[in-house]
Amino acid sequence: MKVHYINILLFSLPLNILEHNPWNHYMKPHTYTNRSLCECELYEPANYDNDPQMKEVMENFIKQTQQRFHDYDDRMKEKRKQCKERCDKEIQKIILKDKLEKELTEKFSTLHTDIQSDAIPTCVCEKSVADKVEKTCLRCGSVFGGGIAPSVGLLGGIGEAAISAWKPKAIAAAIAAAEKAGAAEGLAAGNALGMEIVTAFLKAYSVDKFCPELLQSIGNKITYYDVAKISEIIIGKYEATCNVSTDTSTQAMCTDVGTKFKLIRNETMDFLPTRSGIKTKVIDFVEKAKFSADTQAAKVSSKITADLTAEKTGEIAATYGAWKTTIIASIVAIVVIVLIMVIIYLILRYRRKKKMKKKLQYIKLLKE
Repeated sequence: MKVHYINILLFSLPLNILEHNPWNHYMKPHTYTNRSLCECELYEPANYDNDPQMKEVMENFIKQTQQRFHDYDDRMKEKRKQCKERCDKEIQKIILKDKLEKELTEKFSTLHTDIQSDAIPTCVCEKSVADKVEKTCLRCGSVFGGGIAPSVGLLGGIGEAAISAWKPKAIAAAIAAAEKAGAAEGLAAGNALGMEIVTAFLKAYSVDKFCPELLQSIGNKITYYDVAKISEIIIGKYEATCNVSTDTSTQAMCTDVGTKFKLIRNETMDFLPTRSGIKTKVIDFVEKAKFSADTQAAKVSSKITADLTAEKTGEIAATYGAWKTTIIASIVAIVVIVLIMVIIYLILRYRRKKKMKKKLQYIKLLKE
């Protein structure tokens, strides 16, 4: 196929353009690769092991691998040896350096001592012991006179104020403790007296024979002023025994109890119902016992409180006196020491002024 381009180039240029045509090119046929069973048998493991060429290849591989491992071990041994030698050399250098530094330090110190002691000529002006003592005492006397003497009075005032503030608080604490202990002792004494009075009233009303377990319970399980429980126990026992039993001795005991509690009609007095009669009598003697117990508790509490207060106050006063004496003695001792130091300071100061005056006179004469 030919095309002429005239308009652009101003002359005709024939171009041959090949047109692509799928039916004109050559097509190569596809070849298939097939394997037969006889060919696959060549690559079985048994054939590999028995093949002399494969055996030779494997032996060469094993030899080369072993040789490489041996070479690697040799190189590692050589490197370790070199590292160890280098480390040993460094250690030897450090030890030698430390040794040299130590020797040089000892030599320089010896040389420095020799120079200080012998090489440099010195002129030592030795002072007498009196001058040294005078100078020291002057310094101490000035310190004691100027700073410590006022501080002694301040410390003494602080100590006195501290123990003076401690004494009222200690006495108040002792009184509170004495009151607490007195109250506990008074309560115990009052309870004991109340139990004793209630037990005596129950025995007087023949309750100890009629209901002995009640007397054993008072003070352990039942308080002596528990009117409700005491009344209920006596009423229950009376109703369970006297209204059912026909025994002569039991009836006689019930008669005795009923007469004393005014539960049985009598020619001289009226009778009361069982509950109100027993409860009235129990309230009566429990109130008497409670009044006596409170009186006894107050008496014992006041006595114990007074005794303990006197004892603790005496101990506090003795302690306060001992501390005060100790503080006063310490202050007096310090003041005496300060006065002695001040006197020594004044004497030495006078001597020093006298010496200075003489020196000034000698200097004046020399100048003239």
